[in-house]
Amino acid sequence: MNAKDIRIVFMGTPDFAVESLKRLVEGGYNIVGVVTSTDKPAGRGLKLQQSAVKKYALEAGLPVLQPEKLKDPDFLKDLCALDADLGIVIAFRMLPEVVWSQPRLGTFNLHASLLPQYRGAAPINRAIINGETLTGVTTFMLNSEIDKGAILGQREVEIAYDDTAGTLHDKLMEAGAGLVLETVDKIAAGSAVPVEQPVNDEGLKSAPKIFKDDCRINWNADERTVYDFVRGLSPYPAAWSPLKRNGGEELHVKIYSAQVVGGGSGEAPGTLFSDGRTFIRVACGGGMLSIRELQVAGKKRMGVEEFLRGFKEIGDCTFL
Repeated sequence: MNAKDIRIVFMGTPDFAVESLKRLVEGGYNIVGVVTSTDKPAGRGLKLQQSAVKKYALEAGLPVLQPEKLKDPDFLKDLCALDADLGIVIAFRMLPEVVWSQPRLGTFNLHASLLPQYRGAAPINRAIINGETLTGVTTFMLNSEIDKGAILGQREVEIAYDDTAGTLHDKLMEAGAGLVLETVDKIAAGSAVPVEQPVNDEGLKSAPKIFKDDCRINWNADERTVYDFVRGLSPYPAAWSPLKRNGGEELHVKIYSAQVVGGGSGEAPGTLFSDGRTFIRVACGGGMLSIRELQVAGKKRMGVEEFLRGFKEIGDCTFL
């Protein structure tokens, strides 16, 4: 079968999914429909915001479905009417079997890790937080278990020392788009060889969803651990820490960028050192960290020098 003749229904929501959809469209693949999230209120005035996938799909003239519930009879009828041969899912929602089993060739997913490692909602963040130097992308067939379907293909991506969740996201997005096209071509040619994932989860690292409390910095950890934690959560959702003034007031501070500083201070973790103009260094459980970009609640994100010009009392503060 010619890959360009396969009728594809594409499901996704954020920017991460757009690159793959764009490559498919520009490559001449037959996208018969796009399924994405409903428009959400956002920004000032809470205007309805379209998903990144919807915006691109409309620009490309593709039919768009936006079901609130994936088992809704009207949606299932519309989905069936697309007569898709293959489903592709990237950063969408957990699909019920009635959806992923509908295309005659099945449905495959793109995941931002080298499965079976880092199954879950936050593989990019978790890989950096854990100090990994290698990750990648995986395509796999959907089944009734989350991220456990048979693997179709993988591509490795190196994690640089200074990569953040943001920069790694873009690397994996590009690698993933290439892998998606490669996977479609193999399925069309009948050369795809699904490899079952191990049944035993022992020794595997997971990537559960990240909540606000998970983002609080533990200054008792060593400086490299804190550094990886900060970059693994930058730019979103961002690592944070309470900053306590001597008067007792606490400020909520997000930290977006930092550098490891050699040598220890001998002071308690969270102790600040600053010349009041060019640097802020924080004692960790071992060594120190130099803060480069931060944001106080209610203020804009800024570099440390700009921050210090408007915050003169830094010498009387401590990170908790």
